[in-house]
Amino acid sequence: MHFTIVHATTYTYPQAVELGPHLLRLRPRSMGEQQVSNFDLQIVPEPMGLNQALDAEGNTVMRCWWPETPLTTLQVTATSKVITTCTNPFNYLLEPWATHFPVDYPSSLKAILYPYLYSDLDSIATQLAQEIAMAVDSNVINFLTQLNLQINQSCQYQTRETGQPQPPWLTWQQKQGTCRDFVWLFMAACRGMGLATRFVSGYEAGEPSQEQTLHAWAEVYLPGAGWRGYDPTMGLVVCDRHVAVMASAWPQQTQPILGSLQGGNSSPIPTYRVSVHSQ
Repeated sequence: MHFTIVHATTYTYPQAVELGPHLLRLRPRSMGEQQVSNFDLQIVPEPMGLNQALDAEGNTVMRCWWPETPLTTLQVTATSKVITTCTNPFNYLLEPWATHFPVDYPSSLKAILYPYLYSDLDSIATQLAQEIAMAVDSNVINFLTQLNLQINQSCQYQTRETGQPQPPWLTWQQKQGTCRDFVWLFMAACRGMGLATRFVSGYEAGEPSQEQTLHAWAEVYLPGAGWRGYDPTMGLVVCDRHVAVMASAWPQQTQPILGSLQGGNSSPIPTYRVSVHSQ
């Protein structure tokens, strides 16, 4: 699919402030079945400096800074053109030892995956995972499919534009949450079964008539298949309808804009506009 994505953010400050350095996580990833053909970043006021780099998890990030000049607004608009080509998300062959639980990653691989395996295990999410694993006779792919569907069918979506994901046990207990809450629950269940998972932020093709926002889903590391995406909010396996921006072991490491302020004693008032056109 061909995507044109516009992600615009405006911060309004009740009192004049000076901007400290800001970290921008807005450029989609370029990888095997997703390629960025064009990326344009407009920042008002224009920063004094801007550099692009890869973070520790291989994501493209931009760091910008301004002169010490008081201001009352900051506008950041990222426009991306992206091509996705994954039409069959099951086009892989798992390693024989990874088809059923327990999945015992080799020590060399486990060292690389450690951040994505680590978790303060959530007993409610782990219990959910164990019940599903028993129901599917410990088949890993069937487990992931059923977990994805069960969260989608059991939980009601609610809007909460800001804030970190709520605890997995609370999401499952209340049976409601945002996309990032469902992803964090999905990840906790997978990690409870010893599967490496990471949090992905990005965009989904969606319906043009509906309000569009930044989206989130999970990726699971499957030996023989690599990182594979699951979207518990929609109950889908990720293919060419999703555009990934950031991937991290921790949700807070995917926040689109992060920065500091000097002066003023009130929090900024943010407004967001996201448009996703696909064909």
